[in-house]
Amino acid sequence: MHSLSRRPQAPRGPAILLVHGFGASTDHWRHNIPVLAQEHEVHALDLLGFGRSAKPAGLAYGGALWRDQLMAYVRERIGRPTVLVGNSLGGYAALAAGAALGEQAAGVVLLNAAGPFATEQAPPGSWGAIARRTIGSALLKSPVLQRLLFENLRRPATIRKTLNQVYIDRTNVDEALVEAIRRPSLDPGAFGVFRTVFDIPSGQPLDPLFAELGSPLLLLWGIRDPWINAAGRRAAFQRHAPAATTEVVLEAGHCPHDEVPEQVNRALLDWLAQLPQDDGQVLAADRPQPLATV
Repeated sequence: MHSLSRRPQAPRGPAILLVHGFGASTDHWRHNIPVLAQEHEVHALDLLGFGRSAKPAGLAYGGALWRDQLMAYVRERIGRPTVLVGNSLGGYAALAAGAALGEQAAGVVLLNAAGPFATEQAPPGSWGAIARRTIGSALLKSPVLQRLLFENLRRPATIRKTLNQVYIDRTNVDEALVEAIRRPSLDPGAFGVFRTVFDIPSGQPLDPLFAELGSPLLLLWGIRDPWINAAGRRAAFQRHAPAATTEVVLEAGHCPHDEVPEQVNRALLDWLAQLPQDDGQVLAADRPQPLATV
């Protein structure tokens, strides 16, 4: 598993764990980690099957696997109360882990989270639907066609075109972002993971996860997201999320943390400042540490 961590000299409050979305990696938090880590202990990881993490065959990829991965990381690597922050598919995993971690979850932040509600048959916010939008069709079951599609999808031009569909302001759709998505597709096992995307189970619905969540919740919406109909799904989230939930609506698409990072960073820091500070568990160091790869 690949992860990053950064600890300032005197971190405030709980730790932060950043969880990327479908097809992304820790690189997608490039504009957030340096700012958040000025005050907070920050971690980011690549979900199994994505980024620089392993992509083994035979794993049951899906919400349960990624939930358990996040829970293990909080317990074994961080070891103290943690705010889980997730985008898209990573939002679902963060919510599922946050609900299961109990008091070890200091909070959950969802940025255009994927996942179904119990009453939805084919929810627009499920990762299966996001995968279909990403790769064009759920009907291409032929291994030969899948291979051809995979080769096309990892072309830089195709990656850029897909990103341009979900960023309203395309300023940050740059070569670094395109390469961060392309590079993991060259890893051994990447094609095998790609072939499983249509078979990923939808997982536990969002509504019982919200009911189980005992920690504060922040919903950050890129309200012009064309993939999950953020404006429509916001109403469903409002019906099911805990009463004390905080919402921030931004003029952005599916990945607001990378599209409008200054606004997301400010909203996160303002919300984090309202949480219990947990100063008794602050880690001391002589100076801020550089990003460390595990």
